[in-house]
Amino acid sequence: MTTSKTLIRGAKVLGGEPQDVLIDGETIAAVGSGLAADGATVVEADGKVLLPGLVDLHTHLREPGREDSETVLTGTRAAAVGGYTAVHAMANTFPVADTAGVVEQVWRLGRESGYCDVQPVGAVTVGLEGKKLAELGAMHDSAAGVRVFSDDGKCVDDAVIMRRALEYVKAFDGVIAQHAQEPRLTEGAQMNEGTVSAELGLRGWPAVAEESIIARDVLLAAHVGSRVHICHLSTAGSVELVRWAKSKGWQVTAEVTPHHLLLTDELVRSYNPVYKVNPPLRTEADVMALREALADGTIDCVATDHAPHPHEDKDCEWSAAAMGMIGLETALSVVQHTMVDTGLLDWAQVADRMSFRPAAIGRLDGHGRPIAAGEPANLTLVDPAYRGVVNPAGFASRSRNTPYQGLQLPGQVTATFLRGKATVMDGKLT
Repeated sequence: MTTSKTLIRGAKVLGGEPQDVLIDGETIAAVGSGLAADGATVVEADGKVLLPGLVDLHTHLREPGREDSETVLTGTRAAAVGGYTAVHAMANTFPVADTAGVVEQVWRLGRESGYCDVQPVGAVTVGLEGKKLAELGAMHDSAAGVRVFSDDGKCVDDAVIMRRALEYVKAFDGVIAQHAQEPRLTEGAQMNEGTVSAELGLRGWPAVAEESIIARDVLLAAHVGSRVHICHLSTAGSVELVRWAKSKGWQVTAEVTPHHLLLTDELVRSYNPVYKVNPPLRTEADVMALREALADGTIDCVATDHAPHPHEDKDCEWSAAAMGMIGLETALSVVQHTMVDTGLLDWAQVADRMSFRPAAIGRLDGHGRPIAAGEPANLTLVDPAYRGVVNPAGFASRSRNTPYQGLQLPGQVTATFLRGKATVMDGKLT
C-alpha cells in the first residue's frame, strides 16, 4: 500500500455522469473530464460507481479477548474488501472497552493495521453490567477521542443510568447508542415472536421488547436535550417511534442492518444457527417497513453489526448457538440488492446512508466527505453490474458465519482508497 498519484478514469461519481478523479498523495487533487497526470497509476472505471469511503457505526472486532473469532487486523481487512474506510468498534471485548486504556489499545491497533480507520466505541457502564457509569469523560479525552458510547449486546435498561449517561455526554457532544432490548421481555427468547415461533415451539422475542426501550429513550433524550442513537432497528413499530421522535425535532438517529433489510424469520424453519441474531430476524412486513424508512430518511444509516463467531459457536444446536452474523464484506451488495435495484435508493442516497450520515453521527473527521478537490481521498469504487455467488471461504474475516452463503448478490467493490492508499485493487487486498 503506497501513496502516489492515481487517476480514476471515467467513474460515475455518486452514480452521476462519468468523471475523472485525480488523487495526489492523501487528497483528491481534481475532479473533472479529460484529466491527465504524468506518472499516475490509471484505474479504468468505465461503468463503475465512485462513492466516498463507507463508514460503519457498528462493528465487532473482538480484540482484545476473542481473537479466535476476529482481530482488528482481520476485521479491518474485511472492512476494506467491503468498501469501508472507517469502522466504529463496539465495546463488548474482553476486557470491556470501558476505560481509556482499552479504547486507546483498540485505536492504536487500528492505526497499525492500515486497512481502515478504527474508532472505538466506549462502554456506557462498567463491564457492560448496567450498574455504574464507565469512564466516559476519560475515554473521550484519550487519544482515541471517543464520541460514541454503547453497551451493545446488552441494553442499558435502567432508566436512571440511561438518563445520567445522556446528561454526561452532552457536555462534549457525544452520543449514546442504545441496544434496545427489555431483558425481562426476552428472557430465554430464541427468535421473533409470531406465527413461526409458535409453529416451531421456540420461545418468542416480542417486538415490544425493542419498541418499549426506544419509546423510553427518545423521551429521555428529549428531556435531557442530548443525542441518542438506536442500534439495529428491526420492527415496523420501532420505525414509527423514531419517525414520531424526529417529527418533534429531538436528537434521535437510527440504523438498520443489511440482514434486517433482506432476511425474515421464515428462514428459522431450517433451524440453521447462522440465522440466529440479536435482534432476531423479523417478518416480511417489518422488512418492508425498514426498507421504506431507510428510503425516506427516517432510518439514518446502514450499519453492519458485523458479529464474527468461531465455527464451534455456530455449528451446534439452535438453542446453544451464539447470536450474530458477519456482514462487512457483503453489506454494500445487500443494500444494492434490496434498495438500489428495487428503485428505493439511488447511489447518491447510498453514499448518504453508508458514508455521510454515519460519519456525521459518529462525529468522525475526514470521512463521509464530498468527492471534491481538496478532500481526503477516502474512496470506494464499485462495479454494480457484477453478479456473484457468496462464498465465505474467500472472506478476509477470520469467521465464516454469513447468512448469505450460496446466495447470488449484485455488486463488487473493485477498489478502496484510504487517504490515497489503495487497500483494495481489482477486488483484492493490496
